[in-house]
Amino acid sequence: MRTNDAQMLVLCTLADGPLHGYAINAAIEKLSGERLGPGSLYGALTRLEDKELIESLAGEGRQRPVRLTAKGREVLERELRSMAEVTDRMFEAAVPDRIGYLDRLAGTDVGRSYKQLVLDELDIRPGHTALDMGCGPGTDLAALAEAVTPSGTVIGIDADPEMVDRARGRTADLPAVDVRLGDAHDLPLADASVDRARTDRTLQHVTDPAQVLAETRRVLRPGGRLVMAEPDWDSLAIDHPDPEVSRAYTRHITDRIVRNAVIGRQLPRLATEAGFAVPTVVPVTSVFRDVRSADRILGFQRNAERAAAAGYLSEEAARRFLDHLAEEPFFAAVTLYVVVAEVGEGASAQALS
Repeated sequence: MRTNDAQMLVLCTLADGPLHGYAINAAIEKLSGERLGPGSLYGALTRLEDKELIESLAGEGRQRPVRLTAKGREVLERELRSMAEVTDRMFEAAVPDRIGYLDRLAGTDVGRSYKQLVLDELDIRPGHTALDMGCGPGTDLAALAEAVTPSGTVIGIDADPEMVDRARGRTADLPAVDVRLGDAHDLPLADASVDRARTDRTLQHVTDPAQVLAETRRVLRPGGRLVMAEPDWDSLAIDHPDPEVSRAYTRHITDRIVRNAVIGRQLPRLATEAGFAVPTVVPVTSVFRDVRSADRILGFQRNAERAAAAGYLSEEAARRFLDHLAEEPFFAAVTLYVVVAEVGEGASAQALS
C-alpha cells in the first residue's frame, strides 16, 4: 500500500484509537489534505474488515466505531517502516560536500542555461579584465578566460582558502586566470581596474550585499558592467496537498537557512542605490518534475528535519511532507534573477563618495 491508498489512510487514522466513519474521514482530510468519497471510505472499511485488519465495536449504523486488530497494527507498522526506508533511500540525509554541490548545480540543464545567460549579458571583449566574485572552485573561470582571450585577464576572488586552492588547481594551465584569496566586501583591487564583474549565487551568502555592490562599483571602469545571478528563495514552491506545510518549509529556508534569502528581488534596488544603471532583469525559473533531481539541489530531507527541529513543522508533518514528495507526480519551482548593472561612460569611482 501507499499513503494515498484509501485503505492505508484508514489504517493510519486508526493508529491512535477507535473512530467512526465521519471521524475517520475528518482525520484523513487532516492527514492528506482531502476527504475520501463515501464509496471509497466505506469500500475501504469493508475490505479492511474482510482482511481482519480492523474490527467493529458496539454502536449503531454508520456511527459504529472501528479499531485496528493486532494483525492490522502489524500491517500498518510494516508498511510505515517500508515507506520510511523508501523515503530515506530517495533523499540525501547528509549535507553534501560544498565543492561537489557547486559542481553538481553547474552540471544541470538549468545551471548551464543561466550561466550561459550570465556570460552573454557580460558581453566580454578580447583584452578585458573580468572579475568573478565568489569564484568558488573555479567552475566558471575557464569560460571567462576563453571570452577575454589570452590578451585579457580573469581575476577570481573567494574568501574560502579551500575554494581558492581548488580553483587554482583547475586553472593552472590558464595563464590569463589569477585566483586570489579575498573578501568581496573589501576587494583587493585598484579603483576602475575591471571591465566586467559577475556574481553567481554569492550575494545570498554575504554579510552586507550593499557593501559588496559599492566595492564592485568602485573597481569597475566607466562603461563597466556587473551581471549577477541570485535566487529568491521566497519563490520556492513545492506542490503538497496542504499548502501550509510547503509554505512552512519555504519559510524555514528563508528565515533560517539562507542569509539573504530574497536577494534576487532586491538586486535592482540595491544596484541602483550603489550608483549603477540597471537596464536588464531576467527571471529564470527552475522547474523540477523529478524528485531525485530536485533533492540533489534542494536537500528535502535534511531541510525538513531542520524545519521540524526549529518548530516550523511538527515531526509528523515533516515525515508526511517527505512521504508525499516521494510519490508521483512531483512538482517544485524556484526563481533566480539575472540582473545587469552598468557604470556610465562618464562615471568615476569617486562619484558616489
